[in-house]
Amino acid sequence: MTLTAGVVAVQGDVEEHAAAIDRAARERGYEVTVHEIRESGIVPDCDLLAMPGGESTTISRLLHSEGIAPEIRAHVDTGKPLLATCAGLIVASSDANDDRVEELELVDVTVQRNAFGRQKDSFEAPLAIDGLAAPYPAVFIRAPVIDDVGDAEVLAAWDDRPVAVRDGPVVATSFHPELTPDSRVHGLAFFENDAAVVPELEDHQ
Repeated sequence: MTLTAGVVAVQGDVEEHAAAIDRAARERGYEVTVHEIRESGIVPDCDLLAMPGGESTTISRLLHSEGIAPEIRAHVDTGKPLLATCAGLIVASSDANDDRVEELELVDVTVQRNAFGRQKDSFEAPLAIDGLAAPYPAVFIRAPVIDDVGDAEVLAAWDDRPVAVRDGPVVATSFHPELTPDSRVHGLAFFENDAAVVPELEDHQ
């Protein structure tokens, strides 16, 4: 069975996310074709979707100017899974605390950009994540902080602050799961999230 995955490629670690998706899929017996998304018309054909980090204001602007934003909303509305990381979390949030970001309002959280510090403050931490049996080596780079959680479910926290949440078919993280060979977060988002099981898998068989 072959799945179609998309990585929003206007900014961020596109190749790393694509590789992590491929590893997570193969570990579960799926083949996956990964498309880089820089224009509208690709998202509707995707079973899985990742939105990487980068600069949140730029990502937000390009998603809307290229017509990708409504396609991402429709993807989630139909129950298909989305993994949003770092700046992707900011753009997917309900409140980015920044008037320059037009939020997608897919994750019911309020965030603060760069709240864990600048580039020089980057760090790696062993993170306990709900659904994963062992700590995850989470890489934080200019990471946002989740200030307030509405209807979203907290999956992990660091220093008493939420850093991973799930809201329906969306898993969002403050950290960069693509920057480690450990693909468990991608697996959790796409294959083990009860609220966001890959839809219509039987149609691919």
